Amino acid sequence: MELQDRVAVVTGGSGDIGGAIGRALAAQGCDVVATYVGNVDGANEVVAEIEAQGRRGLAAPLDQRDPMSIDALATLVETEFGRCDIVVNNAAWNIGIPFPDLDQLDGDTWDRVLETNLRGPFLLCRALAGLLKSSGSGRIVNIASVGGLSPGSSSIAYSCSKAGLIHLTHCLAVAMAPEVAVNCVAPGLVEGTRMANRLPDAVAEGARRQAVLGRVGSAEDIAAATVMLCGADTITGQTIVVDGGMPGAMNFG
Repeated sequence: MELQDRVAVVTGGSGDIGGAIGRALAAQGCDVVATYVGNVDGANEVVAEIEAQGRRGLAAPLDQRDPMSIDALATLVETEFGRCDIVVNNAAWNIGIPFPDLDQLDGDTWDRVLETNLRGPFLLCRALAGLLKSSGSGRIVNIASVGGLSPGSSSIAYSCSKAGLIHLTHCLAVAMAPEVAVNCVAPGLVEGTRMANRLPDAVAEGARRQAVLGRVGSAEDIAAATVMLCGADTITGQTIVVDGGMPGAMNFG
């Protein structure tokens, strides 16, 4: 798919990875809606960088746990742009709870993680499905995690939410074909991000130690993989791992 003059929605567009994805899509000619929860300054900074590339940017609030907020975003996109060609489900929430500490992972924490990381992306895809299909070549890219492929991440809830997001990718690839291609990028540790800072130390150190390239994933590589999947015409239902080469995830990529 030619990306020039397409409209992309990037959730969590105010953050490190979301910002990198938004800038990379703008560099390919996309107009970009960058959503945020509380970091409006970060979203506005990303929008300014998008506009500096000659593309239109729009910062938009989105609470993925609130169906009304999701529907409001879909209405905003249709009103402002009249189309939506790409959705990147990047926004997520995590909390550092070591796997053995079952008592600390209570029901409220579980619900917040799953509602944000799995239910929210589904509801957003549903809300924007009409626009994505009407473009004739819609694209969805879900940003999951290697924690959804093997049992190691910030928490059991986070791993389960990302495993669910990977399978949601498979299911939506079937449900939305042939008008929409749906794929997934599964990052490992990405140094310096808020997500990485919430990882238990042992998990982060294990990722650094296992990465066969001697370095872990980068926001720029995640963005590049996302752009590639948006441009590809015959790839759907697939997951690309970006983690520096952790052997535990190699069989799943």
